Amino acid sequence: MVYKKHIKDFELTDILDCGQCFRWNKQMDDSYIGVFGNNVVKLSKNNNEIVFEGNFIDEKSIIDYFDLNRDYGELKKKISSTDSYLEKAVEYGSGIRLLNQDLWETIISFIISANNNIPRIKGIIERLSKKYGKRIEWNGEDYYTFPTPNELAKACQKDLRELGLGFRDKYVYETTKRVIEGKFDLNNLEKMSTENARRELISLPGVGPKVADCILLFSTLKRLDVFPIDVWVRRVMNELYIHNPVEKNVRKSDILKLAKDKFGDLQGLAQQYLFYWIRENS
Repeated sequence: MVYKKHIKDFELTDILDCGQCFRWNKQMDDSYIGVFGNNVVKLSKNNNEIVFEGNFIDEKSIIDYFDLNRDYGELKKKISSTDSYLEKAVEYGSGIRLLNQDLWETIISFIISANNNIPRIKGIIERLSKKYGKRIEWNGEDYYTFPTPNELAKACQKDLRELGLGFRDKYVYETTKRVIEGKFDLNNLEKMSTENARRELISLPGVGPKVADCILLFSTLKRLDVFPIDVWVRRVMNELYIHNPVEKNVRKSDILKLAKDKFGDLQGLAQQYLFYWIRENS
């Protein structure tokens, strides 16, 4: 199946290499191939025309996942007007869009991401999917869906350790068990306020405030009023605004207050532009 659409504010590298997702791989021709839900998609760009090719359900699945109904041009104007720093960051990452990723996959992926690097995270998730997900064939190649809670429940802690999860095996195992046993209801999160949803997520093994905020921002929950803080975000907020001579002494509470005051309900998107800008230019 092929779906083509002229889309503004859409750059493949900005979207797929900005740290929000782990199942997209760049090809020799600068296209990307990825798996989301039950879909395998090859993504390429010709001027402003984006080409979606692969084994996918329908156009709606593409539109929803890539957040194509949201006007990022208008959002960028609002964020750029904050100050000259944001103007530069938005210009640098002008093609960023926040994906609507499956909530369950996002939870497990960001538990795996703790104290980890992106190539290793991607390798673990790929092995996990190949072992417990469903096979999809496209263009003579095999791809694998991310395992559902029921599929992942087939793995014991030792199985997960053997796939390279390290200390995270316990977190993934216990989180899966909680969902399977009905002690954690994924569907309830959508109905909650951002603060309550964050609190609920932090109750999961291996989920701290930063991982919880990543889940809230990068999944179908799509809460733009969160501000995940990692080493890059701490650095950029200190360099641009706080100016503490000892960066490690910058308190998260001060960063969060500053982000809320400056960026308001768009702080999650502002964070992504700042994160991408500082990481790529350091």
